[in-house]
Amino acid sequence: MESKRLIIKDGHIIDPSQHMDDVSNIYIENGTIVGISAGEPDEGWETAKVIEAAGLYVVPGLVDVHVHFRDPGLTEKEDIFSGARAAAAGGVTSVVCMPNTNPTVSTPEVVREILEKARKADCRVYPLATITKDMKGMELSDFEALLKAGAAGFSDDGKPVANARLMQEAMVRCQELNVPIASHCEDLDIIGNGKMNLGEISKELGVPGMDRTSEDSVTAREIALAAGTGSSVHICHVSTKGSVDILRDAKARGVKVTAETGPHYFMLTDELLRRQDADYRMNPPLRTEEDRIAVLEALRDGVIDVIATDHAPHTPAQKQDFIQAPNGVVGLETSFGACMTSLVHTGIFSLYALIERMSTIPAKLMHLPAGSLKPGCAADLMMFDPDEEWIVDPSRFRSKSRNSPFKGMTFKGKVKLTLLSGRIVYDSRCSDR
Repeated sequence: MESKRLIIKDGHIIDPSQHMDDVSNIYIENGTIVGISAGEPDEGWETAKVIEAAGLYVVPGLVDVHVHFRDPGLTEKEDIFSGARAAAAGGVTSVVCMPNTNPTVSTPEVVREILEKARKADCRVYPLATITKDMKGMELSDFEALLKAGAAGFSDDGKPVANARLMQEAMVRCQELNVPIASHCEDLDIIGNGKMNLGEISKELGVPGMDRTSEDSVTAREIALAAGTGSSVHICHVSTKGSVDILRDAKARGVKVTAETGPHYFMLTDELLRRQDADYRMNPPLRTEEDRIAVLEALRDGVIDVIATDHAPHTPAQKQDFIQAPNGVVGLETSFGACMTSLVHTGIFSLYALIERMSTIPAKLMHLPAGSLKPGCAADLMMFDPDEEWIVDPSRFRSKSRNSPFKGMTFKGKVKLTLLSGRIVYDSRCSDR
């Protein structure tokens, strides 16, 4: 069989896993990176296909540790293939999928079904299984059987594990198995029928609000459980100043806790809810300017470890009614542009630091074989133009859903090419699609 060789030529490579920030060539053979060197192509590579990357940056494919592909059972919103196409358009080559599907990811059969479908998808899909059987919060899932089937870790994302004893037992078990466990930190009894952040704007609109204590209290509980048992825990979608303060204190004390937030939480506020548009509603909700700044500072300081999207697709019909619509927003196709615009072009982050938070660190955090361009790694990479401007137009999304809180915004920083094992899965160099 003839070897398939590819050279990514003269790109500015940023790879924190190798402390690399320089112009060079990447040599790919049969989907695997075999070398990186500057100058003219190596001897013996004269017949290789060449992708010219001069003037562009080349980085490891992004890793999103929190997405919902709605497959199985809710595929009118998204499926593995449409979700993966959306990921590729955003420069994302690895995703961690949450288990609140229908049926939930509570059995080895569902894990295997997802992985089998994902074999032909345009990104790598790592399913989390449920902490409790069918996410009912009554008894723990069979962790060993689910891991054997291919689960990447555990979460009951979509709702928290209400029983603290069960959550503590799950944390200890995951620590013993050396697998990640992620917590959706919201107390549903405190939230009640809330639709948006509880505050001045919810009162002005006469809309039931979600009290921030719903998030802060469960964040504090998970950290107390982790501290008391010496276990690790990952906190999903941080949105409040209170949770940031709790995390900052926990990390200073050496608690083994990590955290994520999404671009919408450090870019947007509940002021947008005055539009009464359900595309600005999600769980947890957009908060105040004070919260936004606190989340941004925590991300800058490393108190929040990674950026994830919580990509949560819903159909346009489901999002029509401001009050009755389900919570959730899509983000895979906009996250990189959003972060380039709000973090890099404002001078808050360097490009190097952004790639750490969107690729290298999330891969390490979730124990994934991703986030690196080292020789021997799969050629999962993204090329981008840091200065190209583009307008977020949901009608052009690859996702089945359109519920973006960034619609109509202009971003600076455009994904040009995404490769998965050396295969082009997204290319905007000749088209804006």
